Amino acid sequence: MQQLLHRGAAVTQHRADEILDASWDDLKSFLACARYKSFRNAADVLGLTSTTLMRRIDRLEERIGCKVFLRDQSGLTLSEDGAAMIGDVMEMERHAFNLFRRASQSSDTAGTVRVAVTEGPGNFWILPRLIDFHKTYRKITVDLRCAMEQADVARLEADIAIQLEPPTNPDLIVAKLGRLHIYAFVSEEYRKLHGVPSLADIRNHRLVIQHAPQVDDSAYARVLGLTSLEGIVGIKTNSSIGVLYAIERGAGMGFLPTALVALGASLVAVDLGVHHHADLWLAYHKEFRHSDRHKIVIDWIKKIFDPKTYPCFRDEFIHPNDLIPLMAASKETYGLEGYVAAKPFA
Repeated sequence: MQQLLHRGAAVTQHRADEILDASWDDLKSFLACARYKSFRNAADVLGLTSTTLMRRIDRLEERIGCKVFLRDQSGLTLSEDGAAMIGDVMEMERHAFNLFRRASQSSDTAGTVRVAVTEGPGNFWILPRLIDFHKTYRKITVDLRCAMEQADVARLEADIAIQLEPPTNPDLIVAKLGRLHIYAFVSEEYRKLHGVPSLADIRNHRLVIQHAPQVDDSAYARVLGLTSLEGIVGIKTNSSIGVLYAIERGAGMGFLPTALVALGASLVAVDLGVHHHADLWLAYHKEFRHSDRHKIVIDWIKKIFDPKTYPCFRDEFIHPNDLIPLMAASKETYGLEGYVAAKPFA
């Protein structure tokens, strides 16, 4: 009897060791599959092949002794056991990220700070000022990521994010930076050839639109009072820089931040009687309150988006033409002449 008890205890201990030996890579794979609901999509995010990812999930299920997903042609669905463990694995991930954040903190001002921002403000507003920032803080490397896809600060995709939607994660500190006002523009060349568009004759003109995760065609249609954009879109691109370039080169009418005219972009404001706005939100993990270099970058970001200094970020709408005298100093220091829409090579 005693031998049987010892043998049972040994088997139990061996089983526990197997479970504890489950690879963190396998658990991360489990989370990715749960988030993206397919092996192919999760594999793309993780930089793996679908076959490798499936092997990881098979190995995890073998070690913990249960199935974590129901698999069918429509994709992956969490099993009852998978749903029961997802919260614990997400908590493990959160603690792992916090561990790396604490390791990256330093009372020293030297090191890298990763900043994620939407493409337009990143390239046309932050980057020119970042050059001056580096002249003062030469030991801080700012790794600037400009993309429409929103970075998840909580999951270490960036240290600091400037984004169009405020995150709700309680571990993050979130502050409103300012407001982007979006207005319709054409080039002077387009105005001379086709006239200035109005809502009544909008279907006689060509549009340049940005298509990105946070911008869809239906938003443009609603602003213009149309049921669809079929037949009037000339160029569609995921790049805000591409939209600016195409409009400046006379490709059609498009929507851009009002500040671009004040900074010297060669554009003509189109007074359709409608405009749009999007708030800019600053987000960073609360752990970075104790990192000197992160505090320096955060304070600098707040300063360069201060609506009191830069009227283009005020909550109230200011017509693009009226912004020009209000932002003369910004244009003189950080204007866009020679920076945007250079003429193509002959």
